Amino acid sequence: MFNKVSHIGIAVKDLQASVELFSRLFGKAPDHTEDVPDQRVKTAFFTIGSSSIELTQGTDVSSPVARFLEKRGEGVHHVSFVVDNIEQELARLKGAGFQLIEDRPRVGADGYLVAFLHPHSTNGVLIEISQKM
Repeated sequence: MFNKVSHIGIAVKDLQASVELFSRLFGKAPDHTEDVPDQRVKTAFFTIGSSSIELTQGTDVSSPVARFLEKRGEGVHHVSFVVDNIEQELARLKGAGFQLIEDRPRVGADGYLVAFLHPHSTNGVLIEISQKM
């Protein structure tokens, strides 16, 4: 079951420049920054109420975020939802006909396990489900 929106991921070309921009927008510095080598990204999180904005820059030209930027440019990349049991939720979603990008969760940023649903099965929106480790 989906519990809440965890964050909205925004793909950016230059994380430092985007951190400066969003810091001015929100009137504060990011709450958390992190390199996620497994996903080949650097991230910065701004907590807004009970959700966050995640700025994400690819660290390798073959990373999914770098490929997204090449095709679409900067902008909203994904919407992430918190779930209680990510393995169970992946099985439920697959059974309900959603196309999974990965069948098993992997370690993501900010202490979460994550998995993605393919945008072809969700009206063009990349959906991430996440569970706190």
